[in-house]
Amino acid sequence: MRTGVLRRRVMVTLLTLMVLAAAKAWAEAPQTIEEGRRIVFDPKKGNCLACHQIEDGESPGDLGPPLVAMQARFPDKSKLRDQLWEPMKYNPNSRMPPYGRHRILTEDELDRVVDYIYSL
Repeated sequence: MRTGVLRRRVMVTLLTLMVLAAAKAWAEAPQTIEEGRRIVFDPKKGNCLACHQIEDGESPGDLGPPLVAMQARFPDKSKLRDQLWEPMKYNPNSRMPPYGRHRILTEDELDRVVDYIYSL
């Protein structure tokens, strides 16, 4: 009987921790996306508008594809990150700079950019 009580307590504790972790991630998501947006639009950081059309972007370039429907284009979010890390891996003729490999963006900045772009 004590084993059953202990097992239930462990399950309740685990479920509580999972709910708290999910709530924290959900609360941070809008802030992370907004930080990613700032990096994307910053001419000294992401400077994505130099080549891409992005909703609400001013004076976009047209060298790269418009950044729309990104979840449909990249169902696997990690492939989008990989594309930003090393674009030549998928397209040897890409003119996009390797934001990760050349350390143009930090790992954290790259993650935030991916979160923002993935939300488009």
